[in-house]
Amino acid sequence: MTDPVLSVANLSKDFPLSRGIFRRGKLVVRAVSDVSFDLARGETLAIVGESGCGKSTLGRSLLRLIEPSAGTVKLGSDEVTAMSTAELRAARRRMQIIFQDPYGSLNPRMTVRETLTEPLLLHELADAGTLDAKVDEVLSLSGLSRFHAERYPHEFSGGQRQRVGIARALATRPEVIVCDEPVSALDVSLQAQIVNLLQDLQREFGLAYVFISHDLSVVRHIADRIAVMYLGRFVEEAPAETLFTAPLHPYTQSLIKAVPLPDPSAPRHPAELRGDMPSALAVPPGCAFHPRCPMATELCRQSRPEKRRIGETEVACHHAEAAAARQTPAPRLDSGKLARRLAVLRAAKEQRESVTAGQKVGQ
Repeated sequence: MTDPVLSVANLSKDFPLSRGIFRRGKLVVRAVSDVSFDLARGETLAIVGESGCGKSTLGRSLLRLIEPSAGTVKLGSDEVTAMSTAELRAARRRMQIIFQDPYGSLNPRMTVRETLTEPLLLHELADAGTLDAKVDEVLSLSGLSRFHAERYPHEFSGGQRQRVGIARALATRPEVIVCDEPVSALDVSLQAQIVNLLQDLQREFGLAYVFISHDLSVVRHIADRIAVMYLGRFVEEAPAETLFTAPLHPYTQSLIKAVPLPDPSAPRHPAELRGDMPSALAVPPGCAFHPRCPMATELCRQSRPEKRRIGETEVACHHAEAAAARQTPAPRLDSGKLARRLAVLRAAKEQRESVTAGQKVGQ
């Protein structure tokens, strides 16, 4: 990897809680625990896991929307976690976020033009003479038109609102964008459009994405690398195709088996997860996954496994070598609805570009 645009080392986030009528005694929720990774320019790292595993808390901690309890975040050579308030405000021009709820993240009293004008003026990226042109440009990049600029958030569909959120993130020309489940609230056809848009923007501007999602079908199409998170920790990290074809951690294997396949003739691989994820207030000793793991042994109950590299994969499991030795191909997800929809949209886009090019030649 070349010099990373984002480097995270041993990042943790604790939420202390008081208990009892007189607030005696302290409980601590360890939402993110000792997370480290590097992100190259133009790369997409997807973070997946069940609801409550700490994905969104990690994403917001990267931008210090939530203050980390420990660890460091570096944007290039600048340490974000050591910045003053003024320095952090300036650094956020280079780091942006797309929120899960496009409606809740937009000010209902501001038009789209006002929403996009705010970051441009705050970071002194436009003046009175260039402001409207900048807004129109970023709207066009996000698949919206100039006439959308005078509308309010409630006048848009869900997909259009998410495009406004993307436009706002793009306005400052960032280097890194945290995508916090940006398509989870959309139907499949809109998901495909937004994923397509994000990939096009990444190719055009060299953006680096931290893509947070629980939808493995979406993740497979957009991610270069995938990190699987469980109770605040990364338990497996690998290139996307490696993780899907040869998952080593039993939690990853269960997540992939749980993905529904649209082909009724495809062989079924029943998931082996037992019960629900434990509370972060009472993380099990040893391997946190052992109460639900079909491979758990006494070693798993007593000793927490540390991450180690096996081939292209970094995995925290005592039985990872045995899993690698008996590896069988995981069920493929390429036949899903999203894959077909993406192919249709790409073909339509190529056809439009071809028609446009022909018209220009005719002129």
